[in-house]
Amino acid sequence: MRLAAQTADYSPKREFRGVWVATVGNIDWPSKQALTTEQQKNELTAIFDDQQRTGMNVIVFQVRPAADAFYAKGREPWSRYLTGKPGKAPDPFYDPLEFAITEAHKRGMELHAWFNPYRATVDLLPTHTSADHITQTRPGWFFTYDGRKQFNPGIPQVRDYIVQVILDVLRNYDVDGIHFDDYFYPYKDRYNTPIPDKVTFEAFGKGFSDIRDWRRQNVDTLIHVLSDSIRATKPFVKFGISPFGIWKNYGQDTLGSKSAGGSSYLEQFADSRKWVAKGWVDYITPQLYWTFGYRPAPFENLLEWWSNNTYNRHLYIGQGAYRAAELRYGWNDRKTIPNQLRALRRNPRVQGSVFFSSKSVINNLGGVRDSLRFDFYKFQALVPPMLWIDPVPPNAPGVLVSSVAARRITLNWNVPLKAADGETAYGYVVYRFNEGEEVNFQNPRNILRVSYDGSTTSYTDESVRPEVRYVYAVTALDRLKNESMPTNLVVAEIGKRKE
Repeated sequence: MRLAAQTADYSPKREFRGVWVATVGNIDWPSKQALTTEQQKNELTAIFDDQQRTGMNVIVFQVRPAADAFYAKGREPWSRYLTGKPGKAPDPFYDPLEFAITEAHKRGMELHAWFNPYRATVDLLPTHTSADHITQTRPGWFFTYDGRKQFNPGIPQVRDYIVQVILDVLRNYDVDGIHFDDYFYPYKDRYNTPIPDKVTFEAFGKGFSDIRDWRRQNVDTLIHVLSDSIRATKPFVKFGISPFGIWKNYGQDTLGSKSAGGSSYLEQFADSRKWVAKGWVDYITPQLYWTFGYRPAPFENLLEWWSNNTYNRHLYIGQGAYRAAELRYGWNDRKTIPNQLRALRRNPRVQGSVFFSSKSVINNLGGVRDSLRFDFYKFQALVPPMLWIDPVPPNAPGVLVSSVAARRITLNWNVPLKAADGETAYGYVVYRFNEGEEVNFQNPRNILRVSYDGSTTSYTDESVRPEVRYVYAVTALDRLKNESMPTNLVVAEIGKRKE
């Protein structure tokens, strides 16, 4: 029996396969406000089960829609999208974020905590905020724009506060990533109303002659400080941002993309290219919710531009599953998202996708879920490692042994010795091969199980057939999903079934 060298495969072994689970407006979860604790838990586990079957390996879970919380261990009040009343805790009590992390890890999926950094309310109704909401206790920190309250990023205390809100989660929860969406300074309203921050600029804009440059500096400062804070607090936690899909157009800057739409640089004052170039983020997920050939924002042009501006960080493309059933140019072709996925896989600088949003995938809009489950994500994949954070793989697990009983094959192994960086196993990957086939650890079809539980050193294979000899091996994963060398190979089979 020979070990195969690494080969290219149409289904990569390493790929970021994420889905946004939105809580604002009850888009994805919970389905409505004021469900019972048990109903909320059942809905969330059903979502995770479905996304696991689809082939996802990352849940991007919205924990802070509007200066509120889907978690207990923090400084902001409970979200009304959870209990129906702002500031009201679940009853019977549970911690949704803690529950979500446990359930995601149980299924071999990462969980990235998704924050909206600057949105404070989604409307101006007094009943939608509690007395201890930050807009009530610090009203001077906000401006009103387009019918909602926005944090004013030009106030230094605002930036400090937002960083501390996120560090609450970082310190108190076992998240795999911190994730921002595209809402920085607000998108222009339909009247093109100026942002009301002139007084703040006069107070804090010393050294800037242009308010637009000052706004970009305010956002840059938040991203830079938060990045440093994450590294100092939990270096293994990834930091990613999902900006609007166009940084700048070529007509505005020759460094920009061949497109003609709005831009994050000019409209949200979000210099997303700079964040990648400076290494402040570990991954960038531009929202490319457009089709091939769409004149203002051609998917193919923006994919090429972003892949040429990764600066050795990870690029995951935000894909618009919610658009997959639209009857308009490009989207009326149900092959659009599959063809986009093929384009991503042909590009060596792209490491995966994140789909908006969970409900659209589960509802199989345009056949997206079927395409993922039965084709693109048919085989499990590990998330890509981030070698600039951790280049050291764990040691291999100890000796692998097998036993046969009750028509099942059970594997047992020992926890590996600590690696050079002091890490042991955060989880394991179980591989299975049919006797006689190539033992190829790079082929994802051979992955039987991905576990994020380093304390469990056994696995029972219940999918075996009588009189078929199987070959097994196990590898260890560390927190950043670096993979060890495999254990020894073991061969096992169950006898012929008695009539």
